[in-house]
Amino acid sequence: MRRAYGLRKVGHGGTLDPAVSGVLPIALGTATRLLPYLPGLKAYEGTIQLGLRTSSDDLEGEVVQRAPVPDLTVARLETLLEPFRGTHLQFPPQVSAVHVNGERAYALARRGEVVHLEARSVTLHELSLLNWNPELGQISLRVRCSAGTYVRALARDLGEHLGCGGALAHLRRSEALGFTLAQAVPLENLDLDPRPPLLDPLLALPHLGRRHLTAAEEVDWNCGRRLSASASHQEDEAVAVLNQEGRLAGIARAVAGDQLQPRLVFQAES
Repeated sequence: MRRAYGLRKVGHGGTLDPAVSGVLPIALGTATRLLPYLPGLKAYEGTIQLGLRTSSDDLEGEVVQRAPVPDLTVARLETLLEPFRGTHLQFPPQVSAVHVNGERAYALARRGEVVHLEARSVTLHELSLLNWNPELGQISLRVRCSAGTYVRALARDLGEHLGCGGALAHLRRSEALGFTLAQAVPLENLDLDPRPPLLDPLLALPHLGRRHLTAAEEVDWNCGRRLSASASHQEDEAVAVLNQEGRLAGIARAVAGDQLQPRLVFQAES
């Protein structure tokens, strides 16, 4: 991305496991400062293979146990999925990017170490059964979840509930940080001339309130001065500030007294 667009400052909105495809939002230049303000929800479509357990909770890892898959109906699967919907605690996979005493868990796992990873609260806003293939013992699911959720861990835990084990066979991320597959471009398209056009950051900020600047306010904003709020906001709420042309001028924070305090100011006066 740096080479293709001639920019040094590049950031991404969440890594993908090597075997996972799909949406990976990339921010260029000053847009990297917007990443914390993008919505954290992510969506996936994937397939779980029942009847085995692996060291990484997916088919990339070593198979450590096999067991017969029980007879299952769609109705039975829907019942089994219900406890995973909503908010619950989830233990990350041993092969994950979680930090343990300054090291990534996957680095420890590669050395053969088994570590205790703390459970974390995750929320599955959607967990839909797409298909059940009893011949192959495979379940296809659609998941919309909070940041930090591991679909590999979901595969593992569902297999544990069934008593036969489970591992993630295939996964595609269909949505991340407000962007979808419909907006994504293949990585090889970076070699095309012209390069893929960049998306307006406002497309990923529909959840934020808007404040449009007048000509006089634009000068104040660029100097880092507070603005009066044009609408009611919760204290500490983030608000997108737009210039007279409707382009993003930065992000403000609502403070007491119906004021907006600049947090990010693009094209700030020196």
